[in-house]
Amino acid sequence: MHRNRPSVRSRESSSSISIDNRGKVKECCRKTVAFMCTQVGVGGLIVVYALVGALSFKSIETNANFTNNNHIDLVNSMRKNCSQQLWVKSEVYNIFNMSQFKKEVDLTLKGYQQQMVDVIKMGWNGKTPEEVWSLPAALMYCLSVFSMIGYGNMTPRTEWGKFTTVVYATFGIPLYILYFMNIGKVLAKTFRWFYTWIKECSTDPIDIEIEDGSIHAKKKIIVPSTACLWVMSFYILIGTLMFAHWESWGYLDSVYFCVTSLCKIGFGDYVPGTSSNRTIVLLGVTINDETNQNQTKLVINFVYMLLGMGLVAMCYNLMREDVRVKMKEVKEDMMLCLEDLRLRFSRCCGNKDLEFDD
Repeated sequence: MHRNRPSVRSRESSSSISIDNRGKVKECCRKTVAFMCTQVGVGGLIVVYALVGALSFKSIETNANFTNNNHIDLVNSMRKNCSQQLWVKSEVYNIFNMSQFKKEVDLTLKGYQQQMVDVIKMGWNGKTPEEVWSLPAALMYCLSVFSMIGYGNMTPRTEWGKFTTVVYATFGIPLYILYFMNIGKVLAKTFRWFYTWIKECSTDPIDIEIEDGSIHAKKKIIVPSTACLWVMSFYILIGTLMFAHWESWGYLDSVYFCVTSLCKIGFGDYVPGTSSNRTIVLLGVTINDETNQNQTKLVINFVYMLLGMGLVAMCYNLMREDVRVKMKEVKEDMMLCLEDLRLRFSRCCGNKDLEFDD
């Protein structure tokens, strides 16, 4: 009996240690979840989620997408065959029969043109998957998915890419909504403090109000809707100047892009970093080899859009508060107006009753 006591004690101690470890793990998980639900945690989580998604889509589309590579080989062979046919026709018809030579050349070029149209319809865009799915471009794709902008300028072509997009959007959209709500509260609180400080500096500071011998606390300062509109207008102006300078867009096009993106319309006809002087290749001869593809613009656009949506959430919170106060004032004015009408009506009816009694 005495020999079994140490083993029983060791089992009890090991079980208590395992219970303590489980408690520590649960406490650590609880703290991690609580931190992730804070403003800083949600902001960092949305950035990490975008980076993980960008790396995933880049890996899937560049490793599994052989469509564009096959199309490139097909287009090269088409160009080679067309150039050979034109060379043969020039040897046969060029000297002896110029009209027949032009006719044959037109038929050859029309056939080549139709083949190119068919290849483009199948998804060829003149770029390799590595060029299309660079890390900044994939980052912008992830932003357009979970923020529901949906530019549409780049889409996954593999089955795994489409499936990953569905899963990514399923978890990303609620995360973005959580970010939208939290960052809106933080920015609204910061801007309210800044607006209050500006207003107090421009007026005489009065901390208390004395009315009928009693002391009342100072009323809460409400940020007017016009201030929010000025902030958004200034932010759109910054984006307009920035994109107009980088992309050589007109100012109207830049404003159009900023407004449609921040409002999450996202037509996709204007996307920074995608406008370039395309390389023109005709029959294997390079005519223009100048490109202006700056992937840094996509990263800056990602930051601009993410911060801009936070400002939209801030303006939503502040303008909602302003509207509530104004609606309350309108309700009070309406009640006073109805009360005044009731008193007038009662006086009018009372005077008529007196005349009738006389």
